[in-house]
Amino acid sequence: MPPSARAFVLRHTRLRPVPGITEVRLHLADDVYPLWHAVQVQTGDPDTALPYWAFAWGGGLALGRYLREHPGVVAGRRVFDLASGSGLCAIAALRAGASAVTASDIDPFATAAIALNARANTCRIAVVGRDMLEEEPPDADVILAGDCWYEARLAERVLPWLQRAQARRIEVLIGDPGRRYLPADALEELACYEVRTTTELEDMDRHVARVYALRKLGGGL
Repeated sequence: MPPSARAFVLRHTRLRPVPGITEVRLHLADDVYPLWHAVQVQTGDPDTALPYWAFAWGGGLALGRYLREHPGVVAGRRVFDLASGSGLCAIAALRAGASAVTASDIDPFATAAIALNARANTCRIAVVGRDMLEEEPPDADVILAGDCWYEARLAERVLPWLQRAQARRIEVLIGDPGRRYLPADALEELACYEVRTTTELEDMDRHVARVYALRKLGGGL
């Protein structure tokens, strides 16, 4: 992790319990816009991405609660957390008994936050800081994909990648509060939760978020 990224995350966040999953603590920010501006200044890039890593989002909160209620889904299994952000789902998987967890994100601030959050929760998580959608799916038993459907181009890349993973007998779990680009026809709902996000960026801080399995190509589960 770049030292500057680690210091930046620590300077702009506070370690606190996650709403609805209070056994997990994350380094979280209070307000997205001042932090976003700070990232722009730090990177010198006015078009830098939102600091997703500093907030608990609806899909990740739903997945975290689902894994707490259904630990057998990941217990003793190798888990890969796609577009991990803060690392919430990766931490939840380890707490549920996963044998090994890898978290991936292309944002260097996110990879710094994941490492810091793993340490805060006494979890050992491998962190990958590259675009895994440009590679074949990893050698894993379960892939978690929380909050991956907020942008059209990303959604177009994520779905076929997850379908390739499923074709390799990797179980796929998706968490999302029903964003515009969620491919509902390709999913089977497993659970529904009311979640309280840690930012009001998406109109309301309370959402109904759902956990889904990926339908097998050709129909059915």
